[in-house]
Amino acid sequence: MGRMGMSKVEELAAVKEKIQEGGGQTELDKQHGRGKLSARERIEYLFDKDSFIEVDSLVKLKSYGVAKAAAEGVITGYGTIEGRLSFIYSQDFTVLEGSLGEMHAQKICKIMDMAAKMGAPVIGIIDSNGARIQEGIDALAGYGEIFFKNTRLSGVVPQISIILGPCAGCAAYSPALTDFTFMVNGISHMFLTGPQIIKAVTGEEISIENLGGAQVHNSISGAAHFISQNEKECLDKVKELLGYLPSNNLESPPLIKNNDDLNRMVPEFDRFMPNDITEAYDMRDIIKRIVDEEKFLEVQPYFAFNIITGYGRINGKTIGIVGNQPAKMGGCIDIDASDKSARFIRICDAFNIPVLTFVDAHGFLPGVKQEQGGIIRHGAKMLYAYSQATVPKVTLIVGKAYGGAYIAMGSKELGADIVYAWPGVKIAVMAPEAAANIIFKEEIEESSDWEAARQEKIKEYSDEFASPYIAAEKGYVDDIITPSESRQRLAAAFEMLQNKREAGLPKKHGNFPV
Repeated sequence: MGRMGMSKVEELAAVKEKIQEGGGQTELDKQHGRGKLSARERIEYLFDKDSFIEVDSLVKLKSYGVAKAAAEGVITGYGTIEGRLSFIYSQDFTVLEGSLGEMHAQKICKIMDMAAKMGAPVIGIIDSNGARIQEGIDALAGYGEIFFKNTRLSGVVPQISIILGPCAGCAAYSPALTDFTFMVNGISHMFLTGPQIIKAVTGEEISIENLGGAQVHNSISGAAHFISQNEKECLDKVKELLGYLPSNNLESPPLIKNNDDLNRMVPEFDRFMPNDITEAYDMRDIIKRIVDEEKFLEVQPYFAFNIITGYGRINGKTIGIVGNQPAKMGGCIDIDASDKSARFIRICDAFNIPVLTFVDAHGFLPGVKQEQGGIIRHGAKMLYAYSQATVPKVTLIVGKAYGGAYIAMGSKELGADIVYAWPGVKIAVMAPEAAANIIFKEEIEESSDWEAARQEKIKEYSDEFASPYIAAEKGYVDDIITPSESRQRLAAAFEMLQNKREAGLPKKHGNFPV
């Protein structure tokens, strides 16, 4: 009886060992030769030591005239990342090139269901050449089921996609439906239609890197949020991001202890603003001096340079930050900046992350290309996102707030709970230089010294209409604050707002302008 028991145990061990080998040593060597980790090595690096528990390792594909695949070409399971429960699926390129079939998809869907029930993040590591052709419509149905669950889980638990190899065809839609997408330079490739098909259909020739590489999706398409130079750097950044996020939409983000004084003054802010308010500077210099220990995780740093989005902490609590970037296009808001900020704000709102907005912008970017490209439609996304968000919203005007930029950048009218301004900022329908030319056109033209009259009228408009004191008198700005006190004033505002409750009108959902 004992020997029989041992033989069964040994049989199980042999089966599990075979599964652990994936596609075999030859395929593993090829994977390493491409500068890539194996599916299991990725999980081992990402999760806390010895915490990962595999689920469905014994699942096998149905017979479609192809070889049986170890673990069905995808490893699924759960464990902890820095002590917090997380779920994962990791496609194994050494097994049938990570191709997705019916049972492969079922494993992914199952782990997503578990993540939803337990209220924990779900991470997908994608390394696959797409649908398993031999399985036909069953493979396509599998993708559809994954997309459906991506959508249902959206705003419930954080969903992170890590592209560590090819992500081709309809597979690319899953990352687009998740919250954050990570890519590695030279390793990650994501596209709907590959170079060969594009050449056959349109005659265009392009390399796989220029079509769907990490640089393209991080800087041009905006389909990815982070880029790294190798896989371990990428996985480290995933850990960093998770540290800012709650496990689900019913929780608050984790509170992190730090040694940064809550009431720390920033004396350089009192000297920060240039004499010429149109002078360019890097908004990150302001952001980093306000957040705890100057730690700021920027999201989409290479896309829409003219607006900054990312996460920091104030008093140990996660804050989502949106800021104009005067160093690029004068901080003007264009189509891409609208899309980038709107999506970021909605993620913050879904996961109970307060939003802090830094304002310094001339307005929305003018031009035929922008108008015909749909700046009205895209800009409306930003207005909608701010208006819909019910998390604490605090805005600090540090420079220009003209026209549409004043409204769109977390204004009182779009539901900001607190709006502060630094002295010397300009808040107006348009820049004083342009406004004076319109309002005082005749007086300027009739003057014997045209330029002197123009400068006088610019100052007059600036003092009478663009001063922050005018906005404060009318209640559009809650207070004009001493710049060096910004950190403590913002911290106090978020502390006051921590129990904010805001109920919307009863409805199924709004009509988001896409």
